[in-house]
Amino acid sequence: MHPIYLDYIAASPLLPEVQTAMAPFFSEFFGNPQSRHGLGATPRQAIEDARTQVASLIGCASREIVFTASGSEANNLAIQGLLAAYPKRGRHIITTEIEHYSVAHPIKYLEQTGYSVTWLPVDREGNVSAQAVADAIYDGTVLVSISHANNEVGTLQSLAEIAEITTRTGVFFHTDAVATIGVIPFDCTSLSVDLAAFSAQSFSGPKGVGALFLRRGTRIHPLIAGGIQEEGRRAGTENVAGIVGMGIAASIAHSRMANEVPRLRALKEQLITGLLAQVPFMHLTGAKQNRLPHIASFAVEYLDGSALIKTLEQHNIFAASGSSCSTDALKISPV
Repeated sequence: MHPIYLDYIAASPLLPEVQTAMAPFFSEFFGNPQSRHGLGATPRQAIEDARTQVASLIGCASREIVFTASGSEANNLAIQGLLAAYPKRGRHIITTEIEHYSVAHPIKYLEQTGYSVTWLPVDREGNVSAQAVADAIYDGTVLVSISHANNEVGTLQSLAEIAEITTRTGVFFHTDAVATIGVIPFDCTSLSVDLAAFSAQSFSGPKGVGALFLRRGTRIHPLIAGGIQEEGRRAGTENVAGIVGMGIAASIAHSRMANEVPRLRALKEQLITGLLAQVPFMHLTGAKQNRLPHIASFAVEYLDGSALIKTLEQHNIFAASGSSCSTDALKISPV
């Protein structure tokens, strides 16, 4: 039986076009992009070309893109870097109870250092109320951090509505968009977020490379010091091949999105309809309508998730139970 892979939210296969574009930067164009001699010029230009491609995917200026090693790093840079850059702006953070660990853990750390944190609950479908966000904001609020979509159940949050509130009140707004950017349209101008984290592996790019959208005029303190890379916002020799791959993957995702979204949605609905009709005690989790086109999440009564995953694997079906970043922790998902 041919393997059936159903864990695209954790990693997607590398597109052949991406692999081809990356290959020369492992051998022929091996120079350090920070070198001022000729062998640094091509890698340096390749990074800037990729930056433009990634910026085009989300409708921002190329200088508003900061490359990182992952979506998790981008989330940490956004949260910890922002608060370090604005120590007198406020000491209150608003987030939800179902954030990815790369958001929840740095916020819990900040809470231990003296920040006040409001952990907003969600309803049965995973939605957070924009009114609850508005009600939680006060003079000392510095940051609202809410994911664009939950990576386990796929529920989409009302970012534009929340952004209208944060813009009106002068509070920074960060979103973890790893599950959405490259999959569905994401426009930084219309959404009015200040910071957005995303990852190449979510849209058939290479693993080990992510990016942070940082709105012009918003400052961050680097988490990694010791170099001038990324305009001093993220030190360290650049992963040129990975960044090139992210750029090509972003360009392809952008061009295919109009056709890919309805295709994925139709496949998802076919899967949901079939499973709910044929499997007893199975329930769809997350929002019924306002959800990502490629995520279907289920709860099965009387059955442990990890046991189900192992059984499926015996039949060459590869799925997930919870976030890949928390699987080894053997903890029940907060979602």
